[in-house]
Amino acid sequence: PGPRMESLPEAVLIRILASIPAVDLVLVCRLVCCQWKNLVDGAALWILKCQQEGLTGAESEENAENWQNFYFLSKRRKNLIKNPCGEEDLQHWGEVENGGDGWKTEELPGDFGKEFPSEEVHKYFVTSYEWCRKAQVIDLQAEGYWEELMDTTQPKIVVKDWYAGRSDAGCLYELCVKLLSENEDVLAEYRSETIAIPQDNDASWTEVSYS
Repeated sequence: PGPRMESLPEAVLIRILASIPAVDLVLVCRLVCCQWKNLVDGAALWILKCQQEGLTGAESEENAENWQNFYFLSKRRKNLIKNPCGEEDLQHWGEVENGGDGWKTEELPGDFGKEFPSEEVHKYFVTSYEWCRKAQVIDLQAEGYWEELMDTTQPKIVVKDWYAGRSDAGCLYELCVKLLSENEDVLAEYRSETIAIPQDNDASWTEVSYS
């Protein structure tokens, strides 16, 4: 019989393991033996996988204490809001409150508006002359964030939105974000100030962000 894998130099074994899908490393390879468990739990294997998949960068330095978490979080980094720009009208949005003439969507730049800073965005939500509200609930566990990760690592959640007024009309804007427990208890909440855009504004888009 030929040499067993555990007789290979550790650096070679790490390179072999790095070619295996990450989920299989954690759920299967980690259970093979103590040596494999230590390698899967160690930093060297995940640093190599991050390098192979181009996930290293400035953000990796602050997450270097747990490269495995950094790898999985980097792979999941995406916009979790469904239909964020109104391409599907109001689909996926709930608790819709239609003040005035209610919500609608328009093609950019719309009436008395300006093009959006990103060329990838083609539509936008339009409100009316009374308060229009909408909400969306995001299930982080369903999106692949497991309980231990959320309870211990507590990865940063960044919420962003853009707003603008028509150049011929003033308006008000508010953003409210709630972090809910499994039982939907409010663990944390952010509510922006009421932002007032005066009439005869330049209709430029402004980003609001909260981490």
